[in-house]
Amino acid sequence: MALYNPSYDGLIGIANANSRGNGMTLQTPAEVATSARPQITADLMERTGLSDAVLTRLVHGFYDRVRKDPELGPIFDERIRDWGPHLARMVEFWSSVALMTGRYHGAPMPKHLTLPVDQSHFDRWLELFRQTATEICTPEGASWVIERAERIAFSIHANVEDARHHYGRAGMPPKL
Repeated sequence: MALYNPSYDGLIGIANANSRGNGMTLQTPAEVATSARPQITADLMERTGLSDAVLTRLVHGFYDRVRKDPELGPIFDERIRDWGPHLARMVEFWSSVALMTGRYHGAPMPKHLTLPVDQSHFDRWLELFRQTATEICTPEGASWVIERAERIAFSIHANVEDARHHYGRAGMPPKL
């Protein structure tokens, strides 16, 4: 049973029968999400054919293309010196995005706000991602990760443009 507090404007917890059968326990939404995560991940893996191995091949294959790309390669080369840790972090990111594993803990937006990119860069990024996903993933898996990549690209692009509009070409708010 979900418990709501009208003054809180949101879910405050989920009441579940406890294992001893002597009443209810209250789980916060975070506790429910944590306890449900393994099953959600397993369901997504079964439905999409995605796994850690597939996501690792996807990330590595995609960034191999990005690094060779005349439009995107120089942007990444200027910023990433050691590709090993970056690729590992991107596998964690895509594991969290595609399989809801919760392995990625970071804030990707600030790192992207100052990049010298425009719509053509996002279009190219998506083109390379779609190609790689289609080659490496099952059709269901490719569709799943491509949809998420499109949302991510839209969000990052909108935030980059918003930062430029509000803060000029530097892209970051002034330090106060």
